[in-house]
Amino acid sequence: MSIKFCSFGSGSSGNCYYLGNESKGILIDAGVGVRQIISHLKASGILVQSIMGILITHNHFDHIKSLKVFTNKYKIPVFTTTGVWKNILEGSLTKDISSDCIRKISSHKIFNIGRFSIEAFPVSHDAPETLGFHICYKNRKITIATDLGYICENASKFIKAADFLVIESNYDDQMLQNGSYPHYLKERIRSNKGHLDNQHISTFLAENIHKDLTHICLAHLSNNNNTPQIVRETIFNSFKEKGNEINGKPKIIVLERYTPSEFIILHNADELPF
Repeated sequence: MSIKFCSFGSGSSGNCYYLGNESKGILIDAGVGVRQIISHLKASGILVQSIMGILITHNHFDHIKSLKVFTNKYKIPVFTTTGVWKNILEGSLTKDISSDCIRKISSHKIFNIGRFSIEAFPVSHDAPETLGFHICYKNRKITIATDLGYICENASKFIKAADFLVIESNYDDQMLQNGSYPHYLKERIRSNKGHLDNQHISTFLAENIHKDLTHICLAHLSNNNNTPQIVRETIFNSFKEKGNEINGKPKIIVLERYTPSEFIILHNADELPF
């Protein structure tokens, strides 16, 4: 039974990812509509009851939109730090989340959900506190960091360690600069607490590529200041400049804003993993 990854949506309209198999799994963020998540899971033979827990990166609504339903109706436990919980529970739409579902974790302290070994790490973003997650299952190392203004030392360590990477590539700097956003918004996006641009992440990956990295999933693309074609070209050009041609490995996947991705197989297991 294979361990798989799927994106249900990636961007400021909603973010949610599944990691697991037909038997058990976890969600990372819950910013996409519940019906869409459940429907896509069901089409792949996965029931909502199989979700063992939800990891939350931060309190922005595009990451927690469906949290209330998942906790109050389906009683799924939710894992994030005390600081992130504080801001979630102060929100008008999330203040009455079932207390039975609250699980408080600490950055850089490993915890387990099933056989997933998980470590949260802080990243720089314009939420009061924002996390990335490093998730290990057997020989696979998955890093998910979808909202960060720059690659700080904390994030760098886990991005480099991943053999399956989900990383933000939010905007093309030229498109942003020439676009219609007001100056203050452009500056916020480009700041160290904003979002990663294509060139920043492309250069970093080209300089730190290693043989075990099988997939790079580019996440949280701007609807107005980026395109899948531009981000792919930037990645390929950066790798080429460093003498690293991409010939199918790592596989480059651009996660769609609204459309669920196909399930990507990370690990084939003969036995039930959980």
